[in-house]
Amino acid sequence: MGMSEHATIVLDIGKTNVKLALLDVDGKLLDERRMKNTIVAGGPYPHHDVERIWDWMLATCAAFAAQARVGAIVPVTHGATAALVDEHGLVLPVLDYEATLPGTDYAARPPYAETLSPELPCGLNLGRQLAWQAQHFPAEFARAHHILIYPQYWAWRLSGVAASEVTSLGCHTDLWNPVAQDYSALPRQMGWEALFPPLRPAWAALGPLRAELAAVTGLPADCQVVCGIHDSNASLLRYLGQARQSVLSTGTWMIAAAFGVELDQLREDADMLANTNALQQPVACMRFMGGREFGVLAGESPQQCSEADLARLVARGSMALPSFSESGGPFSGRAGRQVGPAPETAQERYALATLYCVLMTDYCLDALGAAGPVTVEGSFCGNPYFAPLLGALRTGQAVSTSDDASGTTWGGWMLHHWGELPATAGKAAEPLDLPGFAAYRASWLAQATQA
Repeated sequence: MGMSEHATIVLDIGKTNVKLALLDVDGKLLDERRMKNTIVAGGPYPHHDVERIWDWMLATCAAFAAQARVGAIVPVTHGATAALVDEHGLVLPVLDYEATLPGTDYAARPPYAETLSPELPCGLNLGRQLAWQAQHFPAEFARAHHILIYPQYWAWRLSGVAASEVTSLGCHTDLWNPVAQDYSALPRQMGWEALFPPLRPAWAALGPLRAELAAVTGLPADCQVVCGIHDSNASLLRYLGQARQSVLSTGTWMIAAAFGVELDQLREDADMLANTNALQQPVACMRFMGGREFGVLAGESPQQCSEADLARLVARGSMALPSFSESGGPFSGRAGRQVGPAPETAQERYALATLYCVLMTDYCLDALGAAGPVTVEGSFCGNPYFAPLLGALRTGQAVSTSDDASGTTWGGWMLHHWGELPATAGKAAEPLDLPGFAAYRASWLAQATQA
């Protein structure tokens, strides 16, 4: 069998896992490898183990190079992360956004009205991270030539070309004004403006792979490095330009993006925000840390439930009330609790976690005023009950699941083949309306929203 021409490698760095995917010219998955994304607790502060990712990535790229002629590498990463670099590399470790940042003077934070970026805990507002690093490590910060948002850090290491890109700049960073589609006042006030490299489109080829990396991996010398994109925006690429609808990007974070919703409906206290899509358009979004919360509720060894487990919990009134994460969401700062009889088996815990994530997603879609069809992208496509239960609650809105279980892989492929769509298909979810489900939802809503 001949080697696939112009294949694409997508480097997908999620908060929980790092993945490398090899796709052929039609967007068909040829190979995929993954490893855990670990945080290093030592050093000046908790930080990403970028050298471990780098070594693993190069070794995996060498394995992929033996399978296909690779035309491009595309980095796709989680948000709220940046690298401070000089001409040699990092001047400070890449800070973990879940680290606490004591003693930050962040009086320069722009108002929500300017950025539509809600105030979030820890380092989830990237501007706060940068302010903290500048204040606590002034000598190292002063050595930085560039502030590189995380996808562009990997693109820079691979190509040597520094770039900025709007989807990563525009996701709750405090650095971007989504209406003006320009930097907020923050970089100017902090004296950081010159540190951000020129803006390039997510699909721009920055240049070929550095020669020494082509030599060590066996990838072609003309393999292009693409600028890259924020992961939940990668999930939106297939839907840009379509009529009013919603896309759920699911993983560690559950992000509901509602096209056609007016931005003046967004509320800071509910963790509603405007992300910026790859075409430099603001998109109304709302999110919660659903994958993380699912893990808390389902327990160490999740075991898929049956429809009978779900029906039993609904009949008993067993429910989980938000929230089970300390990172943002519409009920931020509220301690999660379970009401009704506690789940008795691993399957019932999975059922409880599923019902919780469905109800939270339904709440977010209502709060956004989302209309039109809903597509589920990402890891929750692997939960056979998530989309059918959501479909039962979204009256008049068809719910479907994508057949790209990562939600980001095809987005990465599209950046290499800009203007083309991969050969993909969504699958309509048959609504699963459990007996008493409407009353269960009403009870959950009443308890979740009471002060």
